[in-house]
Amino acid sequence: MRFKCTNCGQSYESETDMLGQEVECGKCGTVFTVPKQEPEPDAAPDLSAALPPPPAPKAPEEPEKPYVMTQQEKWTDDDMAKIEKLHKAYSSIDEQVRKALVGQNEVVKLVLVSIFSQGHCLLMGVPGIGKTLLVSTLAQSLSLTFKRVQFTPDLMPSDITGTEVIQEDKSTGDRAFRFIEGPIFTNMLLADEINRTPPKTQAALLEAMQERQVTVGGQRRPLPPPFFVLATQNPIEQEGTYPLPEAQMDRFMFQVNVGYPKEQEEKQILDMTTSGYKADIQPVLSGDLIVELQALVRKVLVSDNVVNYILKLVRSSRSDTPNAPEYIRKWVSWGAGPRACQYLVIGGKAVAVLDGRNEVTVDDVREVAQAVLGHRIQPNFAAEAEGITRQRIVDELLSMVAA
Repeated sequence: MRFKCTNCGQSYESETDMLGQEVECGKCGTVFTVPKQEPEPDAAPDLSAALPPPPAPKAPEEPEKPYVMTQQEKWTDDDMAKIEKLHKAYSSIDEQVRKALVGQNEVVKLVLVSIFSQGHCLLMGVPGIGKTLLVSTLAQSLSLTFKRVQFTPDLMPSDITGTEVIQEDKSTGDRAFRFIEGPIFTNMLLADEINRTPPKTQAALLEAMQERQVTVGGQRRPLPPPFFVLATQNPIEQEGTYPLPEAQMDRFMFQVNVGYPKEQEEKQILDMTTSGYKADIQPVLSGDLIVELQALVRKVLVSDNVVNYILKLVRSSRSDTPNAPEYIRKWVSWGAGPRACQYLVIGGKAVAVLDGRNEVTVDDVREVAQAVLGHRIQPNFAAEAEGITRQRIVDELLSMVAA
């Protein structure tokens, strides 16, 4: 170890056993004590090469980007020509329907909107106001196959979907199963008084309405496109009925309330139905063209402003959301689900196309809002006790939610 004289600074080297002892400086003769210092440790080995490189500094996290809807497809001149064709066809279809049906202008348009939106429609109204006539007349004007099923308590699922029977070949004596199609294998199915049949028969329509197919004997059988279910219900008489479950009600795009005709319209109905008049309905659109126009409806432009309005409208109908209005918390048990948002967008697109436009406005959404939301909002006991209807709740929403 090394140490120095405390007087003259002369440097000396010695062993560690001299620590703390008195020594005499050979240069100046001063006696001083060797300081008690520990020897400096050997240098630590350089391990930097064996260690992994330090991690690179993290880049600052970017703020979460808002969701952006899928980019809209570009419109071509051919697409615009198809819109104009459908707009003119709508006028022609309405003209053909008027040959057999009086009034119900809004009902006719909503049914056509559901058809071009690939949706299903539930018609609510008392007997004798033309619900069945409307559906059959539309089927003729659209050149579609049409079948009507009268739902009764003894109706079985196989009566709708079809069944497999054993068929014998008389020439060979061989027997084999043959599938006999039910009335659901059509373009337009009228489920008359759908709430008069048990739930297991009602459920036979679920797969067809959602997947456009039925499964019989373990084999999937696609339905001919286009396919629509137009069901009817009598809102007055509830004896011997089976209310549709909420899940099945939600599969109907629209619930359309068909009211009584006006006085002048009822007089015209008498003139048409009590004489020898017979409507001559001419087809306007073919099934293949309807499928093509359904794809066109999906391409209609929707702005962020309209989408935000739809989201606010639907989310405001739910009593458990923080921003729900006070009357919703008071009157509503369950609000509309995500399928309501989908149908408001698609329904608004179809309204725009039928009016000859390729962009949805808030007014288009408001036009279909009552039919989309009415059967998706469940009033509670307090609302029923006060006589608050679903229609009034939707009207309150439409008046409160601003675009």
